Amino acid sequence: MVELKVRRFGNSLGVVLPKEVISRLNTQDGALLHLIEAPEGGYRLVPYDPHFEKKMAQAEDIMRRYSDTLHVLAQ
Repeated sequence: MVELKVRRFGNSLGVVLPKEVISRLNTQDGALLHLIEAPEGGYRLVPYDPHFEKKMAQAEDIMRRYSDTLHVLAQ
């Protein structure tokens, strides 16, 4: 567990992520992170949007199932 301290940044509150956390999240300055409400309560900080990932998986499934149709439509 990593302990973070909430600090004031202008009119906002924020936390500073230690190098170890930045490395594990595989992120960098200016990158987007997503704070997701976990089903069991609390939050998760992730470097990707799981809703977008789910939509992309559905799109890939449709493209795989209808590849012949999509190929004809692309002509």
